[in-house]
Amino acid sequence: MTNELSAVELATELTVAWLGNANTRVAADDVPAFLQSMYATVTALGSAAEEPTPEAAPTDYVPAVSVRKSLASKDHIISLIDGKPYKTLRRHLSGHGLTPDEYRERYGLKSDYPMVAETYSESRRDMAKRIGLGRKPGQTKAKAAEAVSDEEAAAPARTRRGGKTAAPANAE
Repeated sequence: MTNELSAVELATELTVAWLGNANTRVAADDVPAFLQSMYATVTALGSAAEEPTPEAAPTDYVPAVSVRKSLASKDHIISLIDGKPYKTLRRHLSGHGLTPDEYRERYGLKSDYPMVAETYSESRRDMAKRIGLGRKPGQTKAKAAEAVSDEEAAAPARTRRGGKTAAPANAE
């Protein structure tokens, strides 16, 4: 009953405010009809506000290309959103309001799905090494290059498809 009283009070206040406007010209006989229409409007708005709005069903996103095809080239990654090739997906995803984790979740991708093309990543890594990023303070470029080659030699041999072991890059 408090809702009805508040609806009546609100309708009355709105009617008084409407009548208090100097630009409103109305006859005394029209005021009760206006008050009734104001009350009907307020109660309709109140009941509409009380109804829970149904949540939107989660949209099932269909990828533009298969996951396998999106990673087919080392030069680019094909977006599952629009099917276009990109060297890096981060800016493309932010344009669609997604983070890499949301993108992976949307299309059911593994957590290690790359966001940067392999050759682009390698070229950026090489450039960073050339300009000296990753060196410890006081370390010269020659010592840094020596440390990098030692790390590559100590790294385990990578296996190719089919289980065959690839020879290290510096082996003869």
